[in-house]
Amino acid sequence: MRVVALISGGKDSCYNMMQCVTAGHQIVALANLRPPDSAVDELDSYMYQTVGHQALDLYAEAMALPLYRATLSGSSLDTGRGYTPREGDEVEDLYRLLKLVKDKEAVDSVSVGAILSDYQRVRVENVCQRLGLQPLAFLWRRKQEDLLNEMISSGLHAILIKVAAFGLDPDKHLGKSLEEMRPLLMRLSSQYGVHVCGEGGEYETLTLDCPLFRKKIILDSSEVVMHSNDAFAPVAYLRVSKLHLEGKVSNTRQQPLLGIFRSHL
Repeated sequence: MRVVALISGGKDSCYNMMQCVTAGHQIVALANLRPPDSAVDELDSYMYQTVGHQALDLYAEAMALPLYRATLSGSSLDTGRGYTPREGDEVEDLYRLLKLVKDKEAVDSVSVGAILSDYQRVRVENVCQRLGLQPLAFLWRRKQEDLLNEMISSGLHAILIKVAAFGLDPDKHLGKSLEEMRPLLMRLSSQYGVHVCGEGGEYETLTLDCPLFRKKIILDSSEVVMHSNDAFAPVAYLRVSKLHLEGKVSNTRQQPLLGIFRSHL
């Protein structure tokens, strides 16, 4: 299938793209919804990760793929278990963006990095059904411990860009890689029920490299922004201020997947 990948910059959307390629599908375009004000890092959205959106242009360049971006104009109006199209809802922003990509790139499917959220799944499926697109969600309902281990061993390099859970310290853990955080995440999961892939909103990530990237993203500078200085579960994120791309040397672990990916370009 010709696939447009919904990307946030995080690990899940990236790893689902890798699964699409492994399954023989062709990623032909990327799609992202961003805040209307580029100075805004995060929106109060039920659907979309926007922290780290400043990195998405380099993300597309690293993959050598066109990136279709649109600004979020709607809000979370219909928050029920189902979804009925409603003008002014943020889901309709996604509908318009994917319609544009379908018209421009002749895609027939959508890569979706959802793991656990029925809220997101229902709404993406609603949009896909209206547009005649097939959602590809290879991570759906997978065991999160297995997914985290697979992501790390696959060569996906992502850092924590937001923390919002007991046991995660902004000063210690923001900017740390998934591999560095794995022991703590596993321990917090065992002791307190923390979702190791962050599906309970515990953390968000920014992907800096993976086997699909021809170049890697280097984070040059950022600053910690405190959103809520809670004594037990402070909420904070990294505001990205400067990044650049850097060439990389392929290794044998990446070669099989890279070969599949390049054969579709």
